[in-house]
Amino acid sequence: MKKNFILLVSLLVLITLTTGCGKKAELKDGSDVAVSVKGGKISATEYYESIKEDNISKIIETIDHKLFDKKYKTDDDEEKEVNDQIEQIKTNYGSNEDTYKSFLRQYFGVETEKELKEVLSLEYKRNEAVEDYVKKHLTDKEIKDYYDDNIYGDVKASHILITLNVKDDATDEEKEEAEEKALKEAKEVITKLKDGEDFKKLAKKYSDDEKTASNGGDLGYFSYDDMLKEFSDATKELKKDEYTKEPVKTELGYHIILKTGEKDKPKLSEVKKDIKETLKEQKLADDATLYYKTLDKIREENKIKWNDDALKKAYNDYMDNLIEAAEKSASSTN
Repeated sequence: MKKNFILLVSLLVLITLTTGCGKKAELKDGSDVAVSVKGGKISATEYYESIKEDNISKIIETIDHKLFDKKYKTDDDEEKEVNDQIEQIKTNYGSNEDTYKSFLRQYFGVETEKELKEVLSLEYKRNEAVEDYVKKHLTDKEIKDYYDDNIYGDVKASHILITLNVKDDATDEEKEEAEEKALKEAKEVITKLKDGEDFKKLAKKYSDDEKTASNGGDLGYFSYDDMLKEFSDATKELKKDEYTKEPVKTELGYHIILKTGEKDKPKLSEVKKDIKETLKEQKLADDATLYYKTLDKIREENKIKWNDDALKKAYNDYMDNLIEAAEKSASSTN
């Protein structure tokens, strides 16, 4: 987000916020001369009027510093995140000093690394504030629904893995042949299971998973999150002592899965914190505009009062533009 860093803070200290028809903030001594030029003078009020709308981002920064600096103290995590970002920028643009400085001016509106650090620090605090707000406003129903639909106890299973056994430089035809061969073998194993053959013995004979084959394919207890999605989804559908009737394909090959045990799911109180973290991440990922809308809500709830209609309009336009840009960016990547 481009930022225009003109030193407006000291000027704002002089502003006496007044109201009237078409509200407009005026300087207490606005008639005082700010700059003298040959043939004329520029008053403080003239200067303020000329820059206020173009520098709305700086005013927003000042607001957010007041909202977030005390609540979110700089800690080791923030320092590390900011320093890592700076090092990444240097890696990408720091080989040439002129290119590096040009990048800082163009994309961050700063001239020095110290100013860059201040910008990234504020962005870190904004992120913390947004995440806290989203989590705070999750409903009990959202949390309970996620618990009911997505939280499981650890499960125990065994598997027989049939890999494709194909080289990286294989032709499409060779890959297709290997795929067909692996699928055929996996189906043959399932047929043997249906005929009553022992799963452990079949795993020792056919499984390409060297770590588990000798142990009858036993994977022990695990969380669904620890496994590939296709594997986990198939295992969820199984009852205890039931195996998959069709081969389950993952990036590793074809699996025949036997569920051998399942523990009770943890209590809601034990996983509530993790659920809120997950839901927060999902909401922010699903709605590219939520970040900016949440910042807007936080400012509104902190009773930001615009005593200058032009500044208020500039702020609304600025936020609308950010939201619109986020929507367009999300649409282009989908």
